[in-house]
Amino acid sequence: MPTKKCTIKTLLEQLLMYKREVVIGNIIAILATFLVALIPLLIPILVDELLLGKDHGFITFVSQHLFTSDTKGYVFFVLAIIIVLRILSTLLSILQTKIFVSISKNITYDMRVALLEHLKRISLKEFEMMRVGAVTSKLVTDIETIDGFISSTISKLIVAVLLLLFSAVVLLGIHWQLAIFILITNPLVVLFTVKMARSIGELKKQENKAVEMFQSTLTETLELFHQIRAANKEDYFFKQSKQKAEALKEHAVNYGYKSDASQKFSSLVFLTGYEIFRAVSILAVAYSDLSVGLMLAIFSYLWVMVGPTHDIINFQYVLSSAKAACGRVESIYEMEQEPQITQSSDPFTGKHAIAIEVKNLSFAYLENKDILTNISMYFEEGSKVAIVGASGSGKTTLSNILVGFYPFHTGEILYDGVSNKTLKLSTIRENIHLILQHPKLFNDTMRFNLTLGKHYSDEAVKNALHIAQLDDVMERLDLGLDTLVGKDGIKLSGGQRQRVAIARMILSDPKVVIFDESTSALDVHTEVRLFGALQDFLADKTVITIAHRLSTIKSAEHIYVLEDGVVVDSGTPKELLEKDQSYFSSMV
Repeated sequence: MPTKKCTIKTLLEQLLMYKREVVIGNIIAILATFLVALIPLLIPILVDELLLGKDHGFITFVSQHLFTSDTKGYVFFVLAIIIVLRILSTLLSILQTKIFVSISKNITYDMRVALLEHLKRISLKEFEMMRVGAVTSKLVTDIETIDGFISSTISKLIVAVLLLLFSAVVLLGIHWQLAIFILITNPLVVLFTVKMARSIGELKKQENKAVEMFQSTLTETLELFHQIRAANKEDYFFKQSKQKAEALKEHAVNYGYKSDASQKFSSLVFLTGYEIFRAVSILAVAYSDLSVGLMLAIFSYLWVMVGPTHDIINFQYVLSSAKAACGRVESIYEMEQEPQITQSSDPFTGKHAIAIEVKNLSFAYLENKDILTNISMYFEEGSKVAIVGASGSGKTTLSNILVGFYPFHTGEILYDGVSNKTLKLSTIRENIHLILQHPKLFNDTMRFNLTLGKHYSDEAVKNALHIAQLDDVMERLDLGLDTLVGKDGIKLSGGQRQRVAIARMILSDPKVVIFDESTSALDVHTEVRLFGALQDFLADKTVITIAHRLSTIKSAEHIYVLEDGVVVDSGTPKELLEKDQSYFSSMV
């Protein structure tokens, strides 16, 4: 199971969940490394035995057990062995890479699934403050960084360490004094790069932050492009994106050349050490029993150690990048989620409508700044109730709370006597349908925007379109239900989008319907026809209507009046009209 945490430690713990694959991958790595580590010994031995006449026993073994040949035959024989060893080592390395890539893709897939599950349950309050571009950047760019760390870096690190160990063992066997000198001084390179990696890691963090800001700004600009163009503000908003792109460029340049410079300095230190080792090896030949062939073997092993040392050096930088990526991914897990509730009963089961009671409810987006204060309302089962009030009085906030979008800490809502505290939010939303003033449509077909992926019969869809007064609209669409409506339904007018949302509600057949200024974009005549067609469908449902037009609420059985988040009055339309005409003075 993926863990809801992202650190290097948890990544390694997830890696160990694939013990069998990791063990097989490591065995393959050991074999591949062993084959590579043998190669530098072969040619130098030939140099000693064939050219310098120093016996190491290799040619004698071949002559006695395999075949006898001249110098050319032995050289080609060893060449063939080396080529076979390299081919086998390459094939084993490819297989090891495949194993670790498969593991990393599984781990990062699980991470993305866990993040999507977390985002699926994120509170609406948190979502409304969230930069979508920043979150998508974390799910794509940062997860890819982690994927690279697991798939290539860790597997390379294993091979690098093994190669260095094998090389160390062989060097100790050839000339232990020289080997100790090499093995003591070589780690200084790694220690030197560790300190440099910290500053480079910080530069990478700044670059990724710049990527996040650029992606976030650009995403927001493109999502609101229609509004930006309508306000003739393209220059201003795209200038903001250009500024973020410039900042990204500066951070990328800063990181790019400094990280490259640090790696080159690290290589310089290593190559300088290599030259020193080579000079010391020549002296060892001159002043000890080290042969020329074995000196060449030492040179070969020094060169073999270049790659692994570089991989260990690079590991410092990649580790810093992976830590930074984990930190950004972790910020998603820190986002507040909706409460997970254990449900004991379902008040909606087997009913056409339910009663809703709001008891002493208070709500605030920010602490000590109530939007709604001590709200108490009762919506009788199957009743038709309206909520009116000036803009900013809290009507829409209340509708969002009734459908479970916003959590509240003071008060209670009873759905047919069952407290919201004992009901799953999914149960509430499955049975209460909120139609907003500005419904959101997908850049998909008309059919998908009606069904949202759920299967309905053609007859049910046609009936919903007919009730929602969309028959004439459908006749004008070239491909009918298969017509793409464009980004946010741009091909449709505001009133048509509202009617699509109403048709969507009809198909879902909820127990409670909340109209939140849902017909504000319709002309009066269309609105009258729409509610006439809806009358039979809504007859046995609880209906709550939030509206600013008197025609929309004239059929309400009861009206609540909100003012600055407080219920200031309630009653039948007749009672309120007799009491105070000012409630309806702004309504058309």
